[in-house]
Amino acid sequence: MTSRVHPVSGVSIGHWTDAEARTGCTVLLFNRSVPAAAEVRGGAPGTRELDALGYGRIGRRADAILFTGGSAFGLAAADGVMRFLRERDRGFPTAAGPVPIVPAAVIYDLANGRPVAPDASAGYAACRAATLLPEARFGRVGAGTGARFGSVNGAASIQDGGIGAGQQRSGPGTVTAIVVLNAFGIVRDETAKMSTDPRPAFVTGARPSSQFSAFQRDNTTLVAVVVDAPCGHRTLQNLCVAAHDALARRILPTHTEVDGDVAFAVALHETSVDTSTLTDRLQLAMAVELAVERAVLDASQLPHAL
Repeated sequence: MTSRVHPVSGVSIGHWTDAEARTGCTVLLFNRSVPAAAEVRGGAPGTRELDALGYGRIGRRADAILFTGGSAFGLAAADGVMRFLRERDRGFPTAAGPVPIVPAAVIYDLANGRPVAPDASAGYAACRAATLLPEARFGRVGAGTGARFGSVNGAASIQDGGIGAGQQRSGPGTVTAIVVLNAFGIVRDETAKMSTDPRPAFVTGARPSSQFSAFQRDNTTLVAVVVDAPCGHRTLQNLCVAAHDALARRILPTHTEVDGDVAFAVALHETSVDTSTLTDRLQLAMAVELAVERAVLDASQLPHAL
């Protein structure tokens, strides 16, 4: 499936896909080091370099963001992204040369095909394949290759997930959201039968607990929000919250003990201090919500008209 997003200067996206093993990785490459923030919700995350983006850290920047399958094994793909960037003299300056900062997050897909995880060569290949957003492919490619969702309703209800994109223009700039959908919950869509809320039946035991087996405990939805507007770190952190709010509106349930949901937010234009108005910040937060909701629906292959 081809992209439905408009070009955004300063960012490209690349995939490495193993369709037979049903795994892969996806990299968002930035043309320079960009301010970034991240927030984890849910009980089962797999991440790398997220602490570097927190309050009080020296950098709080990223040269790229990696989404990958393969559970914790797949974090090795970030080594290949780092090699690609260092060959281009990208990274945090040190006396021994630049050290690229590549925050990464994983989904669990080892049981969906062959138990293969992306490695450093896969991360490097994803970088070499990077294209501008309108030329990128979405669906069951890259980190979305082995993604699934809907196991809350039992094995027979599991559906193929994938990687999706959404975009929303706001007053301060354009928000682009990339989502890897691999959720325990279902995707809520008012026009689809699958939007029936599964929580009451789960809570009351109407669905036999024996259907909740081990393979239903391996879920995660990953989000990257790219903002084409000046943002300080506080605003980026708030935009991560907005991204998680959007997941909670579209995925039922979300942020559970068996999900490892992670949201990133980056700004392509830099400011050391948040000088935007309250209205600007509210517009950006709502634009993030709309873009992420569109990306979730896109990843689930559902029609959407938000």
